[in-house]
Amino acid sequence: MLKIIESTEPSGLVSLMGQRVTLFCANYIYAGTLAGVNATCVLLTDKPCIVYETGPLCEKGWKDAQPLPHDELYVMVSAIESFMVLK
Repeated sequence: MLKIIESTEPSGLVSLMGQRVTLFCANYIYAGTLAGVNATCVLLTDKPCIVYETGPLCEKGWKDAQPLPHDELYVMVSAIESFMVLK
C-alpha cells in the first residue's frame, strides 16, 4: 500500500536558506551562504569559495578552499550532485 505524504515545510535546498552550505557538483565543490534558490540555479554569498582539497571530512573547514573574487556565485542546479551543511 502506497501512502502519499504532503509536506508544508520547506525541504531540500530551500530548507537550508541562510546557512553556510557545501555543494558537491559534477566537477567542483563550492561553499557559501545559501541566499537564493530557483528552478535553474542557486546563489551563494558571504565569501563563496571553491574547494580544491577537502582534507578529512570530519574536520571543521577545508584543507584548500579558495575565495572567489566576487561576493556572489551562481551554481546551476543541474550540476549539483549533493549538498549539506557541514559542521
